[in-house]
Amino acid sequence: MTVHHRALAKPVAHDQTNNSVVFNTRHQRRQYDVTRLQSSVSLVTHPTLCFDNPQFRKSAGAPAGLVGVGLERDRSTVWTWCFETELRVWGPAAPRVDVSLPEAQRYCRRLATGHYENFPVVSWLLPASLHQHFYNVYAYCRWADDLGDETGDPARSLELLAWWRDQLQACYAGQATHPVFIALAPTIAEFNLPIEPFEDLISAFVQDQSLCEYETYDQLLDYCRRSANPVGRLVLMLFRRRGDAHFAWSDSICTGLQLANFWQDVSRDLEIGRIYLPREDREQFGVSRNDLLSRHSTPEFIELMRFEVERARAFLRPWRSQSKEPLAEFSFRQQIEIELFARGGLAVLDRIEAVGYRVLEQRPVVSKLDFARLITGCIVRSLRRTWLGSRS
Repeated sequence: MTVHHRALAKPVAHDQTNNSVVFNTRHQRRQYDVTRLQSSVSLVTHPTLCFDNPQFRKSAGAPAGLVGVGLERDRSTVWTWCFETELRVWGPAAPRVDVSLPEAQRYCRRLATGHYENFPVVSWLLPASLHQHFYNVYAYCRWADDLGDETGDPARSLELLAWWRDQLQACYAGQATHPVFIALAPTIAEFNLPIEPFEDLISAFVQDQSLCEYETYDQLLDYCRRSANPVGRLVLMLFRRRGDAHFAWSDSICTGLQLANFWQDVSRDLEIGRIYLPREDREQFGVSRNDLLSRHSTPEFIELMRFEVERARAFLRPWRSQSKEPLAEFSFRQQIEIELFARGGLAVLDRIEAVGYRVLEQRPVVSKLDFARLITGCIVRSLRRTWLGSRS
């Protein structure tokens, strides 16, 4: 599992005038009727955790009619994540609510599975014993990401990220109170997870509040090291793989995935004032800031994108490196999981190439058919490695 924080469609506001939740998917803003969603959601009967409880809603300062906090009884019910609501219920200003470990685990599970696009194979590639641990790690990442991205106020985000860091440190001190950390604490203990990867993610989201344009490629890679690589390392540690050779694989793939997403979303990032194409590269190819803002792919821009795409490909093909351990060193399921995310990033880059690198005019996407082919290919190659000892 690689949690890719910038690719998620996130609900960002509750419109009390028409009782709807607004989802911001960068290009589209979609509204969903909360009343219809409420009618299909079955919330727990716990008197304090049930968001249908008017007294709890009022004490949490949440808008009337807003769908609840992700602690449903029935796993088949519809649940939608709304960060604004979660912050009011579980944020620093919320009233203290005692949460049991099973309730906290249910919260993380619903948060994670409610965003199924981030768990395309978690239900059958991963051992069942790891599912809850993956949900817990994802919930931490999702909260940290939204604290940085969803407030609309950098100063407020910095305050909330500092609070989240305090919650993390309290968790490591055995004093977890937030449902995410109550669920995460046993995962940290069982797998001996260090605090550094969690802290690195927060530091990347803190950087997002002040740095929106990158000067050098090395500066961009350092951001990837803290925004993407920690997740891969945490996942490997859940696989009980924590050697330098294993981390070299995950770092390479996670950095490549982050870069692929940057180059896929050049236009979308411009809309929110962010430019990940390093200034030194733009100057080398003669692409100005105004060229980007014009949303027109000039010949110079196309050559720049061709250059960036090829650099990203190298990160997503670690099996070609003789300096890295063969993928066959991992278990059969782990091979498929690791290769699938790498091949997924390569598929994004292939789509960028297929549209002539004109990402300013259109966003390349990987289809469901493409993804099915990726899974099939990864399974076949994993079988070949297992039986024949192939590296790739």
